[in-house]
Amino acid sequence: MRAEPFQIVAEETTEAVILDVSGDFDLAVVPQMRSALEPVMHRTDKALILQLGGLTYIDSTGIGVIVSVLKLRDELKAPFYVRDIPPAIMRLFELTGISGYLSSGNGDQP
Repeated sequence: MRAEPFQIVAEETTEAVILDVSGDFDLAVVPQMRSALEPVMHRTDKALILQLGGLTYIDSTGIGVIVSVLKLRDELKAPFYVRDIPPAIMRLFELTGISGYLSSGNGDQP
């Protein structure tokens, strides 16, 4: 089984910074993900949205990164949404217990 190449495409709108994540999110790509998150993590003027529709795999380090973003954004009282979660990854989020803390933001758009 070949790993899918990890990719992050960033987009900024008037309401949000959107990071569209695809491929395999594992230990090897955590530095790349942290580099993408660093300039936007502490911004409270816009929502931070992770779109995971293209994600094919996530390991515990990837989940840890999402949890750390969730905690920081909560402390800052800044909106953080996780959208387009593939079913297999949602199942993993449910098994680890983080799915209840993730918001898609669809009811309260940006």
